[in-house]
Amino acid sequence: MENLGFVLSCAATIALLFVAAALFEKYLVKERKAFSSTHYLTYTAIFAALAGALMFLEIPLFFAPSFYKIDLSEIPVMICTFYLGPVAGVAAELLKVMVKLLLKGTSTAFVGDFANFAVGCSFVLPASVIYHAKPGRKTALLGMAVGTAVMTVFGSAFNAIYLLPKFAVLFGMPMEAIIGMGTKINPSITSVSTLVLFAVVPFNLLKGVIVSALTFLLYKRISPILHRGDQRRQQRRAEKAAV
Repeated sequence: MENLGFVLSCAATIALLFVAAALFEKYLVKERKAFSSTHYLTYTAIFAALAGALMFLEIPLFFAPSFYKIDLSEIPVMICTFYLGPVAGVAAELLKVMVKLLLKGTSTAFVGDFANFAVGCSFVLPASVIYHAKPGRKTALLGMAVGTAVMTVFGSAFNAIYLLPKFAVLFGMPMEAIIGMGTKINPSITSVSTLVLFAVVPFNLLKGVIVSALTFLLYKRISPILHRGDQRRQQRRAEKAAV
C-alpha cells in the first residue's frame, strides 16, 4: 500500500505540473513561438539527454548527509525551457530522470528521483514563466532568482513534510538514523526541522545560485545558435499557409 500510494502521488504530481505548465504557457507567455512538433520534440529530447548525463556527475556537500548531492542537470533543462517554453521544461525534467533511472537505477527507493523532478520543476517553472512574459537578460536573471527562492522554500517544506518520512518508510531506514547521518556532520542537526534548516535550505540555495550563474553564461552564447533558424522556419510555414 505504501508503494502504491507513492506511485499514485508521483503520477498525480507529474500530471499537475504538466497542467500548470500548459496553463502558464497559454495565459502568461506573451511571445509563443510556433515550433513544428518534430523540432520541439527533438530539442526537448536533446536537452533532456544532456541533463540525464549530468545527473551522473554528483558533487557531495560538506554540510549535508551523503544522500544530498548537487548535480548540474538543471542547466540543460533551464536552457530548454527558456528556448521552448514551460511545458518543454517540465517534460525535460521528467525525461532526464527517466534517462538516469534507465542507465543507473535508483539508490533512494525512487524517492530521491521523484524529489529531483518535483523540486527541479519548482525551480524551472517560475523562471520560465517570468522569462517568457518578457524575454530578456534582466527577466532571465529575475526568473532564476525567483525560481531559486521558490525551490528553496518548496524543496525544504517538501523534504520535511513528505520526502524524508517517505524515504524512511520505503528505504527501510528509521528517521532517527537519517537524522543521525546529519548529526555526524553537524552537531546542530538533531531533528527533521534542523536537518532541513542546516542541510536542505543551503543545498537548494547553493544549487540555485550555481545553476543560475552557469545558465546565464551559457544561454546568452547558445541562444543565437538556437534562434538562428527560427525566422526561416516561420517564413516557410507562412508561405505554406498562404499556398
